[in-house]
Amino acid sequence: MKQNIKKILVTGGAGFIGSHTVDLLVENGYQVVVLDSLKPPTHNGKIPKWLNKKAKLIKGDVREKKDWQKALRGVEAVVHLAAYMDYHPDFSTYVQTNIESLTILFEIIVEEKLPIKKIVLASSQAVYGEGKYRCKNHGVMYVSPREEEQFKRHQWEQFCPKCGKEVVPVSEKEEDILFPLAPYGLSKQSSEQFVMALGRAFSIPAVALRFSIVLGARQSFRHFYSGALRSFAVNVSNNEPIEMNEDGNQLRDFVHVKDVASAILKTLEDSEANFGTFNVGSGQATRIIDLAKIVAKQSRVAFNPLLQNRYRAGGARHSVMNISKLKSLGWKPQRTLQEAVADYILWLSNFKGFHNNLRKTEAEMKKTGVLKEY
Repeated sequence: MKQNIKKILVTGGAGFIGSHTVDLLVENGYQVVVLDSLKPPTHNGKIPKWLNKKAKLIKGDVREKKDWQKALRGVEAVVHLAAYMDYHPDFSTYVQTNIESLTILFEIIVEEKLPIKKIVLASSQAVYGEGKYRCKNHGVMYVSPREEEQFKRHQWEQFCPKCGKEVVPVSEKEEDILFPLAPYGLSKQSSEQFVMALGRAFSIPAVALRFSIVLGARQSFRHFYSGALRSFAVNVSNNEPIEMNEDGNQLRDFVHVKDVASAILKTLEDSEANFGTFNVGSGQATRIIDLAKIVAKQSRVAFNPLLQNRYRAGGARHSVMNISKLKSLGWKPQRTLQEAVADYILWLSNFKGFHNNLRKTEAEMKKTGVLKEY
C-alpha cells in the first residue's frame, strides 16, 4: 500500500546517493528539502552543479539541533543518508554523525509533535563484518577476522577453525548475526537499533537499508578509503598499473546508484516495508580483479594489474549479499556493473586535478595503520 506523503527531507541530499535520490523523488512529484553541510571530504563547500534545482537546500549539519529544526518544517518523511564513513581514526565523529544525529531527529519529533509518517535510514553491508562461510566438512559458520600473522604469510582466504580447510562465503541475509569490524559498521548497527526502537515507541514507521558497494556518477573523488572504482579510474587515467589489495580475488557486491535510489523510493512508498531491514545490492558477487578489468576495458587501455601484497586492516575477505527480501516487495536491480563503471568514468572526465587525492589518501591510510604491506 502506498503511503500518503508529499514533502520529504533528504539528509546528505547533495551527495552521491542523496542527489540521485532527490532526482528520483522530484521526478515522482514529491516536494524535497535537502539538508547537507557541503563539507569536505565529500564536498568542497560549494553547492554541486548536479543538485536538483527543484529541491530546497538548507546548508546545515545533522549534528546540530537547530539545523534539523529548520529542515523539518512541514516535512512528512525523512530519508536519512548523511553519514560519516570509511576508516578515519576520529572515532567519536562516527558516533556524533551516525548515531547522535538520529537521536536528535527523534528528540525534535517528540518535543514538537511533528507529523512524521516515515523514516528511511541508510545503513551498510559493513554491519555484517566478516559474515558467514561454508566448510565442506563442518557446514555454515561465522569466522573470526583474519589475524596479522595470516596477512604476513599472504594467506588471504578464510579457513575452517576446526579442520583448517579453506571455506567459501555465504551470501549475507538480514537475519544474520552482526559482527561489524570497524567504527563505521558499529555506528550503523547502533543507528539501526535506535531507529527501530524509537520508531516503534513513537509509532513512526522506520526502514533500514543496508547498502552494498554503490557505484556511479557523482561519487566523490576527494576520499578513497573505500573506493576501489575511484582508485582504479585514477590509475588508468595516469597510465599506471591498477593497484589492488591482497590478491585481487576478494568478492564484493557492486550496485548502481540509481538502483539504490529506486530501493529508497520503493521502501518509502510501500507500507509493507515498515519496520523492515533490507539488503540493497545487485545480488551478484564480483571479484575485485574483475572490476579492475572492466575499468580498463571501459577506459580503452590494456589491463595492467599491480598486486603488492598490501591489505586494508579491518576489511572482510568477502562480502556477498542476498537481496531476496527486498525483491519480494517488487524491487529488483535494473542496471549492470558495466553501466555503473561507464557512468563514473564519463562523469570523472569532466574534472581536473583529482589525481593527487589518491596518493594523499593512501599516505594517510598508511600513517594511521589502515593500509599495510608485507
